[in-house]
Amino acid sequence: MTLAVVHSRALVGIEAPPVDAEVHLAGGLPSLSIVGLPEAAVKESKDRVRAALQTAGFEFPQRRITINLSPADLPKEGGRYDLPIALGILAASGQIPLAALDGQEFLGELALGGTLRPIRGALPAAVGAADAGHALTLPRANADEAALAATTPIHPADHLLDVCTGLRGESERPRHGVPAPAHDQRATAADLADVQGQQQARRALEIAAAGQHNLLFIGPPGTGKSMLASRLPGILPAMTPAEALEAATIASIAGERDPASHWGVRPFRAPHHTASGVALVGGGGHPRPGEISLAHRGVLFLDEVAEFDRRVLEVLREPLETGAITISRAARRAEFPARFQLLAAMNPCPCGQRGDPAAICSCSPEQVERYRGRISGPFLDRIDMHLEVPRVPRERMRAEAAAETSACVRARVEAARERALARHGQANGTVDGPEMERTGRFDRDALHRLDGMIDALGLSARAYHRVLRLARTIADLAGSEGVDETPVVEAMSYRALDRPAAGA
Repeated sequence: MTLAVVHSRALVGIEAPPVDAEVHLAGGLPSLSIVGLPEAAVKESKDRVRAALQTAGFEFPQRRITINLSPADLPKEGGRYDLPIALGILAASGQIPLAALDGQEFLGELALGGTLRPIRGALPAAVGAADAGHALTLPRANADEAALAATTPIHPADHLLDVCTGLRGESERPRHGVPAPAHDQRATAADLADVQGQQQARRALEIAAAGQHNLLFIGPPGTGKSMLASRLPGILPAMTPAEALEAATIASIAGERDPASHWGVRPFRAPHHTASGVALVGGGGHPRPGEISLAHRGVLFLDEVAEFDRRVLEVLREPLETGAITISRAARRAEFPARFQLLAAMNPCPCGQRGDPAAICSCSPEQVERYRGRISGPFLDRIDMHLEVPRVPRERMRAEAAAETSACVRARVEAARERALARHGQANGTVDGPEMERTGRFDRDALHRLDGMIDALGLSARAYHRVLRLARTIADLAGSEGVDETPVVEAMSYRALDRPAAGA
């Protein structure tokens, strides 16, 4: 009887727990069985492995083969275990040295000809291997992504034979270097200078970028709401290495994009208003991240937000507060980070013309109220700024001087963000409300003025704290250590839907 153990990694949420492929050869009638909670794709690996070994010229043992994927209580899915299983069979049958597998981890799906095909979640697997002090061998197509972990040897391979000759010492095993950093895509992003007019909306966008505040634009069609939203990524601060790794990890497990080529680029997700709740927050029998997690450390833009199903919007309430989403199923549970910045846009009424001096609104007050009622109060309470974006006459746009570029605005945003990080260790928009009240350095007169406005409008404690955070960001943009009445009054001016006249 012969036993071989090959180390690999599973994929659970954003984690890659270790999995050992234990291969046991025994006497008896030839057979192959896989145990350890394998799903259908894992059970089918025995046919892929058999064909790949035979095509590559190896002997497939005519013995009783038992493969245990340990730990037994962890569900296994996908074709990622093909390579470890094949190597285990080869090691157990003496076709490759067993000692060569020490300190190594292997991932990869096998084609019938022995070619290695890419798998999902290579980056978290590389991070896990680095933490364990192991080298990682995986398909070449995943090498750039895995090398982002940068602290463990990454050995890319195109074929099963490449792996085996390297383990037998017949050839040098290639080691993949760290990929070159992606160029700063903010330099080529749509520029804020393209937006003519809409000075208040530009100012709100700058404040939102500086403090990581949620923002809702309300205005008739064609006033520039979507255009403004598309300019937000160009004025956001650069990602830290930790943030870049988090975003790349989520992209890796979702298979949405090449994490290496988008390294350090803040995500900008804009799902259509027909998106389901599962598409937005994630889910499925084997939980996968949704749009809110794919927007982690970036922007989630909901255009025509009032057209989204109300129940879909309601599922955003918890992640907007906690920065994470937990997906529970009968057999498994996964938690995904979702620290995104919400940017939304909507018309003021069903026909879209309400408040536009150049058009006539055909909607009754009841229709307007019903339309705006599609967005619940608790959801709206989690949005720091709701701003009306009116139509700008063409003559006025032509008369205005050239607008500031994204680079100029970004410089102020980064300076303000640095002040917040020095004070709180995080952006103002994510600071706990009571903590902001204690440490935000608000003047007594400013707090008294804010209390009066909050009481007059009957706003909640959550809205109160959001105004505090917003005022603190406005003061940071001005370079002020303290917060007086001026930032508080400006912050309250960005609460359009809280004013009684907004729905009149």
